[in-house]
Amino acid sequence: MMKKLFISLMVILLIGTMVGCSGSQGAGGKKQTVLERVEKSKVLKVGFEGTYPPFNFIDDKQNYIGFDVDVSNELAKRLGVEAEFIATKWDSLIGGVKADKFDIIIAQMTVTDERKKSVDFTDPYVVTGSVLVTREGTNDITKLEDIKGKNVGVGGGTTFEEVAKSVDGANVKLYKSVGDYIQDLQNKRLDVIINDQLLMGYNIKENKLPIKITSEILNKDEIGMAIKKDNEDFVKKINETLAAMKEDGTYDEIYKKWFGDNKL
Repeated sequence: MMKKLFISLMVILLIGTMVGCSGSQGAGGKKQTVLERVEKSKVLKVGFEGTYPPFNFIDDKQNYIGFDVDVSNELAKRLGVEAEFIATKWDSLIGGVKADKFDIIIAQMTVTDERKKSVDFTDPYVVTGSVLVTREGTNDITKLEDIKGKNVGVGGGTTFEEVAKSVDGANVKLYKSVGDYIQDLQNKRLDVIINDQLLMGYNIKENKLPIKITSEILNKDEIGMAIKKDNEDFVKKINETLAAMKEDGTYDEIYKKWFGDNKL
C-alpha cells in the first residue's frame, strides 16, 4: 500500500513539474522567444552594472540614471512596455542573459568575436574608444607603448584588459570596479589606467578629479546590446527601434544630454 501511495505521489509531482515547465512554452508547446516574453509581460528587463557613470548609475534618490538608462527607457516606450533594470556584476552579465535573468544587456559591452560565441548583438548604439589616463602631474605616458614597466589598472574581462596586455612589460592589474582603479590611480598605487574616453571625460569633469586623459584614441570600440542566441526576431525588433530613434533625432538628444558633441 505504501509503495502504491509513493508511486502515486511521484506521478503527481512529475505532472506538476511538467505543468510548471510548460509556462515557458508558447502556443502549441513551442518554446517562447524573448520577444514573445517581453510582449506578454509588458516588461523589458535590462541587465547592466548600475555603477558605471555616466552610462548607468544610481542618483541621490536611489534611481537608475544615465545614457544607457535613457536609451533603455526610450526603447521600452516604443515597444509598448516598461523597462526594469537589474544590476549585475560585469562578469555575470552574459551568463545572466543566457539564463533569462533579463532580456537584454545594455551596458556598454563592446562587440567582439569571442562574445559573439555566447550572445548575439544588435547594431552598435555607441562608437567610442579607450584612452590612457594619468594623474595631472604625469607627462611621460602619452602613447600605448609608454605603459611598459608601469602599473596599469583596467577592468577584468574588458577590452581595456586586452589593450593593456598587448604591451610586453606592462604590469597590468585587474579590477572589478572602475571606481576602485580610479581611486588607486589618485593614490599612486597605479601609474596609468585605460578606460573609455566618454566615461573618463565625463567623470573627470563632473567630479573634478585630479587626473587627465593623455592619449589619442587607442582603439575604436563598437558597443552593442547583447541578446540570448536564437532570438533573431528580437534582435531585428531592437535594431528597427534603434534606427527609428536615430532617424527622428531622439537618439541624438539623449547622446548630447550626456556627452555634448563628443562623438567619434
